[in-house]
Amino acid sequence: MLKMTNLSKTFNPGTVNEKKAIEHLSFQLEDGDFVTIVGSNGAGKSTLFNAIAGVFYADEGSIELDGQDITYQPEYRRSRVIGRLFQDPLKGTAPHMTIEENLSLAYLRASRPGLAFFSRVKASEKRMFRDHLALLGMGLEDRMRQPVGLLSGGQRQALTLLMATIVTPKLLLLDEHTAALDPAAAEKVLEMTRSIVAERKISCMMVTHNMNQALELGNRTLMMDRGHIVLDLKGQERSGLTVEDLLRKFREQAKRSFNNDRILLSTVEGE
Repeated sequence: MLKMTNLSKTFNPGTVNEKKAIEHLSFQLEDGDFVTIVGSNGAGKSTLFNAIAGVFYADEGSIELDGQDITYQPEYRRSRVIGRLFQDPLKGTAPHMTIEENLSLAYLRASRPGLAFFSRVKASEKRMFRDHLALLGMGLEDRMRQPVGLLSGGQRQALTLLMATIVTPKLLLLDEHTAALDPAAAEKVLEMTRSIVAERKISCMMVTHNMNQALELGNRTLMMDRGHIVLDLKGQERSGLTVEDLLRKFREQAKRSFNNDRILLSTVEGE
């Protein structure tokens, strides 16, 4: 489904601020995999997502999605088949446009490449938007003509999740998409995520700062450090692992202790 080979990205090369964000990284995601990703500060998690989404081109290596080489494909073309949510709920929507208009943009961009700017959403499709909004259980189906800027953070993130999956993507990237929400909203959005990914059988990669989530969600867990994947856990090896086991394995592979305070705090809170 997704194959990255020898991927590298260095920022500010040749300067005192040179930073090797990811280095000779190779990874393969199988069709239907739901991978959780944790890592220390500056491990390269967001850089990896940006490389996959096409925010920038990698310095070296290649990226294939569903058998197609997308290494030098522009971001706008990848967005038709790759859905993405960010930590900041404000990033995924246009606040001055209505809920209906935001959904229309997402639907046309993903479903009708090349024709979106010349198309109009039909009445039947608007009814479909309403039906999908009703499934969120937030009453947004009765607020379709209201500007998105009036929504709470949890409501906006739920809407962004719907926009990213209104046309089923080949790959869904979730970059700590519940971290900025209050606990109740975070749990609601996480449950929606779990349900949508399972029902649509979407291949998914999710960065999380919560170690318990990393082991409970999906079928595979990656740990990153200094631009490398230091652990790739799945199947029997992943089953039954505790957070303490995960931290111990990290120390053994990375030869140092974990340094992400948010993750370590979530570990204490989860006890």
